[in-house]
Amino acid sequence: MVRVGVLAVQGDFIEHSHALKRVGVESVEVRLPEQLDSVDGLIIPGGESTTIVQLIDIYKFRDSLRAKSSEGFPIWGTCAGMIVMASELTDKRPDPLKLMDIVVTRNAFGRQVDSFEADIDVSGINDGPFRAVFIRAPIVTKVGKKVKILAELDNGNAVAVQQNNLLATAFHPELTNDSRMHLLFAKMIEDST
Repeated sequence: MVRVGVLAVQGDFIEHSHALKRVGVESVEVRLPEQLDSVDGLIIPGGESTTIVQLIDIYKFRDSLRAKSSEGFPIWGTCAGMIVMASELTDKRPDPLKLMDIVVTRNAFGRQVDSFEADIDVSGINDGPFRAVFIRAPIVTKVGKKVKILAELDNGNAVAVQQNNLLATAFHPELTNDSRMHLLFAKMIEDST
């Protein structure tokens, strides 16, 4: 059985833990870098990206996450987590971890009042579209050669991408009752071991 860590320094980590529990996957709240050795994969949740990066640096996660991702450790970033994982941002801050070969624009759809939901088709997920919740969401504006686009909005904006063991979504699957994205990540972890 896989154990999924959820980075629990800021953001909606509790919602991810609940979503994993619904599908029978054990979750562990990760607050210190040494806890990464006790899990099979990690979710970096949505929240405030600048704060998450500051706390990653305060708790000295940066080097550990870079090393583990290069060794094939599965990591999934949702919303702010996508921003944290990017190689580059169109904004000046925060300083992302540079895990995925993607360029990301923060708050691409505007302010909180511009949040929305959309039905999207996600490669690797069956049984119809996924109802995605976008809250001050980012978009991927450029992908590297090894990055696969898993989902786009009708306007062509990439909102779900995968690069080997790394997954990033601009939306919040943990805020729905649809557990297919969490199952997809659990399968990624199983396939990596």
